[in-house]
Amino acid sequence: MTVHHLNQLLLVCSLVLLVAVAAVRISSRSGLPSLLVYLAIGILMGQDGIGHIHFSNAEMTQVIGYAALVVILAEGGLGTKWKEIKPVLPAATALALAGVAVSVGVTAAGAHYLVGLEWRQALIIGAVVSSTDAAAVFSVLRRIPLPARVTGTLEAESGFNDAPVVILVVAFSTAGRVEHWYVLIGEIALELAIGAALGLAVGWAGAWGLRHIALPASGLYPIAVMAISVTAYAAGALAHGSGFLAVYLASMVMGNAKLPHWPATRGFADGVGWIAQIGMFVLLGLLVTPHELGDDILPALIIGLVLTMLARPLGVVLCLLPFRVPWREQALMSWAGLRGAVPIILATIPMVNGVDGSRRVFNIVFVLVVVYTLIQGPTLPWLARTLRLGEDTETADLGIESAPLERLRGHLLSVDVPEGSRMHGVEVNELRLPPGAAVTLVVRDGTSFVPLPTTVLRRGDELLVVTTDPVRDAAERRLRAVARGGKLADWLGTGDGER
Repeated sequence: MTVHHLNQLLLVCSLVLLVAVAAVRISSRSGLPSLLVYLAIGILMGQDGIGHIHFSNAEMTQVIGYAALVVILAEGGLGTKWKEIKPVLPAATALALAGVAVSVGVTAAGAHYLVGLEWRQALIIGAVVSSTDAAAVFSVLRRIPLPARVTGTLEAESGFNDAPVVILVVAFSTAGRVEHWYVLIGEIALELAIGAALGLAVGWAGAWGLRHIALPASGLYPIAVMAISVTAYAAGALAHGSGFLAVYLASMVMGNAKLPHWPATRGFADGVGWIAQIGMFVLLGLLVTPHELGDDILPALIIGLVLTMLARPLGVVLCLLPFRVPWREQALMSWAGLRGAVPIILATIPMVNGVDGSRRVFNIVFVLVVVYTLIQGPTLPWLARTLRLGEDTETADLGIESAPLERLRGHLLSVDVPEGSRMHGVEVNELRLPPGAAVTLVVRDGTSFVPLPTTVLRRGDELLVVTTDPVRDAAERRLRAVARGGKLADWLGTGDGER
């Protein structure tokens, strides 16, 4: 590649990003899922579109797709709240394991008996489409005010189920028959265990290091967090474990560890996640050849109907039966099994391995994802309202950003008081911060002043709180407690001891 080619590539990539960013605005207003817009951009750039770019490298698409998925899972893990998924962790795990098994079996049977695919192709399709897409789930659910149990279950499931599905697709795409199903189950369990152990260990070590080692620039913290997340994936994969599970768990540990400069880190991860999604979907759009899809539309619709109306609901009902989940929530979770780029990426695995009929498998999966994403995504908010599962916006969580002061052996906490916070109307002295912590400055309506003990805090205020190292965590817990319970936080059971 010459410098001239580099200039052309940079121009094309920047224009694609700008168009994709504008498309987010359009899709948010129209309700059309943004992933479909990105796929359309790739198709328009492809050989059947106006760009006439001939691209058929499935192996490169798979590699880049894996890299993008790592970033997307890292961003999703950083935004997952432990307090939301902790109560639903058993249910999410059941959906990610037993639910996938049910979905694979039912969908494969439908593909074999209704569409006439060979069992190997049917099993590959069943495994590929059984994974709910993390990018689709994270982007859609966080815009709908659903009960925490529903959101937590679906987010955790989408973060967990990529791992067993990848193992199944690789096994079904390997030359020869899959011998001894119980050995395959053992391999899945072992890989998940290795990935989980490494992910938790890397996440804990990374969080501990970032909390105790002050970096010279705030911009280094987001880079360090993403590097630690990618390290977890690489370590898990190289140890023959599940790298996808490792990166999600490591990111979730760091996301709940109250790291320094957290808002900046979340903003950086969100931006990188968007770039990964855009690049991944555009590349997948380039790989598809629209004029070859005609014969595969009907089979894709039939398999998708079996998946959404039979396999997914059956898996949800069977897996959630022991947890006594209300039927309305089960209905929503059945419909919210969103598919996206992950099934299309996984469909490149049999192509790379040279499985007979793999191109048809890819086309069927592509059509299925496009059609049913177009149906499920926009109708999910309507279904939530119909089932009366929408919740009023809860009291907004307090935004706290921590900047370590290494030489002074302290921390500077920047505290934003959001709308709905019960810190509104509380006097500074009623915060009752621990000794060694003090509110030193209040910024209100663009004006800063040093508060008095009787200064009344208001919504929209930004507080600067200086703490010593030993009381930093206690001060932050107390601030969050007051934000939830007001000045009577201790009597309401939301005092300093609550995390």
